[in-house]
Amino acid sequence: MREIYLDHAATTPVEPRVLEKMLPYFGETFGNPSSLHGYGRAGARALDGARDAVAAYIGAAPAEVYFTSGGTEADNWAVRGCAHALAEKGRHIVIGASEHHAVLAAADILRAEGFSVSFAPVNGEGVTDLAALERAFRPDTVLAAVMTANNETGVLQPVRRIADLCHARGILFFTDAVQAAGALSVDVKDSGADMLSLSAHKFYGPKGSGALYVRAGLKLHKLIAGGQQERGMRGGTDNVPGAVGMAEALRLACAERAQNAAYVSRLRDRFEERVLRGVENVLVNGGGAARLPSVSNLSFEGVDGEQLLYALDLQGVAASAGAACASGSVEPSHVLAAMGMPAARARGGVRFSFGKDNAAEEADAAADIVKECVEGLRRARRA
Repeated sequence: MREIYLDHAATTPVEPRVLEKMLPYFGETFGNPSSLHGYGRAGARALDGARDAVAAYIGAAPAEVYFTSGGTEADNWAVRGCAHALAEKGRHIVIGASEHHAVLAAADILRAEGFSVSFAPVNGEGVTDLAALERAFRPDTVLAAVMTANNETGVLQPVRRIADLCHARGILFFTDAVQAAGALSVDVKDSGADMLSLSAHKFYGPKGSGALYVRAGLKLHKLIAGGQQERGMRGGTDNVPGAVGMAEALRLACAERAQNAAYVSRLRDRFEERVLRGVENVLVNGGGAARLPSVSNLSFEGVDGEQLLYALDLQGVAASAGAACASGSVEPSHVLAAMGMPAARARGGVRFSFGKDNAAEEADAAADIVKECVEGLRRARRA
């Protein structure tokens, strides 16, 4: 039985061309870029080149790009680092109700530290209610955080309009663009973001490599003490292979974005249409909004999402109940709950996310397996 991988929103495989670029920095060009000798200078040149490339692909200056261990670290740094840096100006932040757990957890820590946090609601399709967002602003609001594309549903947010609302009130805007990068054009000027996070393993780069864009002139609290790496803001030996891999993965993703997006969109739509034809009482979560081309989040009436995932896995289909960071949780999806869905539907959502290496035959086979598994679970429930 050939396994069908439909969990690219959790992670993508490393593109062979990316791995090829990375390999020298595990071997002959292994120097610590902080060292002053030739080995170190070679590493520093590679790191600088990677930073220049990432910056160019998102419309930033190299000095505005800080490498991190991934999206979660970047999200935490943006939310907590900004809030603490601006604490004398105000101690209130606003975040989207359907944000990634990295942002939600960072907000929880801030609340425990005496900050005030408000949530901007989303409508039934998962799109931010802009009027409600504005009502959440206060004189002491210093930061708003709304992700570019939702990690569970793929729903896109009107980030430019949100940025404009924030800036009109003197509020900084941070967007988690982890899911969007590689699938959409991500440009910091177009989005209006003051801070923006990326993670390489979402666009066929290595795990453990991410970046945070911080607009020039904006001050954050230092993330990690102990070294002068990342301009003294994030101490610790630089991950040169990861940075090189991230830059190459982003280059390829940008160069091939149009063709890949069109291809995975056709696969996603083909899969959804086949499931909807073959299975009764299926709901496409966020299906009425603009979405990432790769993501399909489906709820099946009378079927528990976790049970369906186990059944699919036994049949060779890899999917997800939502964020990989929340795996093991049996709580209803906070994203679907924020969209106003009943607990049973929020608990039943399953995310299928397609990649450029999937084939049309896999989309068809996966849809047929979904039908078989859903019908089996429904029969078992009635018995």
